[in-house]
Amino acid sequence: MSSFLDSMLARAAADKQTIVLPEGDDERTLVAAERILAQETANLIILGDADAIQASGYALDGALVVDPRTSDMREELANKLFELRQHKGMTPDQALALMDDVLYFGVMMVKMGRADGMVAGACHATGDVLRPCLQILKTAPGVALVSSFFVMVVPNCEMGEAGTFIFSDCGLEVQPDAERLAHIAVNSAKSWRTLLGTEPKVALLSHSTYGSAKNEDAAKVVEATAIAKELAPELALDGELQLDAAIVPSVGASKAPTSAVAGQANVLIFPDLDAGNIGYKLVQRLAKAEAYGPITQGIAAPVNDLSRGCSADDIVGVIAITCVQAQAAKA
Repeated sequence: MSSFLDSMLARAAADKQTIVLPEGDDERTLVAAERILAQETANLIILGDADAIQASGYALDGALVVDPRTSDMREELANKLFELRQHKGMTPDQALALMDDVLYFGVMMVKMGRADGMVAGACHATGDVLRPCLQILKTAPGVALVSSFFVMVVPNCEMGEAGTFIFSDCGLEVQPDAERLAHIAVNSAKSWRTLLGTEPKVALLSHSTYGSAKNEDAAKVVEATAIAKELAPELALDGELQLDAAIVPSVGASKAPTSAVAGQANVLIFPDLDAGNIGYKLVQRLAKAEAYGPITQGIAAPVNDLSRGCSADDIVGVIAITCVQAQAAKA
């Protein structure tokens, strides 16, 4: 277990939050729930077939197990959903029918303050997890878009912050323009502060460093860097930087000697989803890095989407991170 995960678990346990897990029919979710409850990391609400969950054999004492089909919360949550979505043409019957969907039920519990956050995606696609979030919770005040990141913990690595990095966006924004890329950079810096508690050093990555290549792709990153500096002039943020110039001190000193970030970056902003997704998987598989995510940023309350290939350990980690995000949202 990494020191990063140890930190997340300890911080979560110090100020317990209530997290809803909509996928109570997934065995990995129940294994993770058992571990979270045993470690007293969070209060849990588990959605699904209550009889099957209780008969699963897992030690879930202390969790609130809710069957959305029979819950006495069903009508209250449906009424609130109708109130929120009637301007989009939703009818009361449609709102009530959506309470059969564990994801909508879970998001409505967060919206109504019954839970502080939600973790799902072990057996649901990203679009299915995020759709009710964007419809119901929407973006946080002052945030332009929802994006995602991975916390990468690379063993035996002196770069970044003792081998820890944020990689963004690796899960949502397919081809962000310069303005969206700038917002991703600024939001990722905020996420670094929330989770790591130290100063972010943000590099907007490219195949070019300081104009070494001239083309539209590199120009987008240059423009994004300028916009990000206007949005958050206090940040240590620079671009466009090649990956080695961003994280290797000797290369940074050679290629970008005037940069306050080059060679020291701990937050890496990829120019598009192809680069980000390939980048995090390369580091995870070849460098044996721990990859926590995708973690969402920018939603009005913390909801995080798991990979469908996740393990129970992954779910435990994301629950702890979601708790820390919920703590920060209340601060």
